[in-house]
Amino acid sequence: MFTTIHHVALICTDYAVSRRFYTEILGMEIIREVYREERQSWKCDLRIGAAQLELFSFPAPAARPSYPEATGLRHLAFATADIDVAVARLAENGVTCEPLRRDEHTGARFTFFNDPDGLPLELYEQSAGS
Repeated sequence: MFTTIHHVALICTDYAVSRRFYTEILGMEIIREVYREERQSWKCDLRIGAAQLELFSFPAPAARPSYPEATGLRHLAFATADIDVAVARLAENGVTCEPLRRDEHTGARFTFFNDPDGLPLELYEQSAGS
């Protein structure tokens, strides 16, 4: 019935800061960006592999209910071929990652960091077979 994830939608508190974070620091490509006057809201569609990330702004978004174990999306994970290079790039841009850990089931290395609004993001080192 389902073939893939089409997009994940995020609401940010500071559109300019989040736009810079996802495009310049994480390197996502802008597909389209529109300002929706009737909602006083920006919407930016970003390409991440075959999927998209939709970045929204609203005048006064509600805060995340609790951290980190709120019901719903726990975190968003990005695959990388070389986690050391990815962590170094994040550090160069002032983004702090947790110490690297190893997935006890797959052996893959991973770490967590936060976006500008504190959303937990994960980097997961993906080998050719995983």
